[in-house]
Amino acid sequence: MSGAAPALREPGLLVDDDALYLRTLQRSLQRRGVVTCTAQTAAEALAAARSQRPGFALVDLRLGGESGLTLIGPLREIRADMRILLVTGYASIATAVEAIKRSADNYLAKPVTAEAILRALADEPGAEPEPEDTMLPLSRVEWEHIQQALNDTDGNISAAARLLGMHRRSLQRKLAKRPGPERRGEQAGD
Repeated sequence: MSGAAPALREPGLLVDDDALYLRTLQRSLQRRGVVTCTAQTAAEALAAARSQRPGFALVDLRLGGESGLTLIGPLREIRADMRILLVTGYASIATAVEAIKRSADNYLAKPVTAEAILRALADEPGAEPEPEDTMLPLSRVEWEHIQQALNDTDGNISAAARLLGMHRRSLQRKLAKRPGPERRGEQAGD
């Protein structure tokens, strides 16, 4: 990695409350020579950042009941030159603007591939997002939308079903069919 971006020459920090997603992303980056540590809460992330002083941090917008936006400032205080990428399954212009206002270096839609992370960290000039980096499977979009409704109703399934305009039992069936992690970018040869 002689030509690697400075952020990639040092360990990185992955922050997400989804343990399966964290492990998958960490393994995918490791196969590409990028060493990372992980955290599932804001407190764990700050502790890891203080001890590891990572070159970059990939932070999920939603960390259980916490917002990843609140981590940007404290991470910058720990290391001013840390590259901070905010990722979310709930992409919106408002959160993208807020992330940039708080000094995040980039904002990516989830699930994000290792290649998209590496491109964002390398700041490839004029690099356009690849279709596989931005197109989410319909089942994943539906799942994220349901999770947003559940989060907005504090986990109340009946209230979430009303918010989504569906019957409670239909919502329960959809919740039982959680989509598996996408394996785009992890085909044979990776």
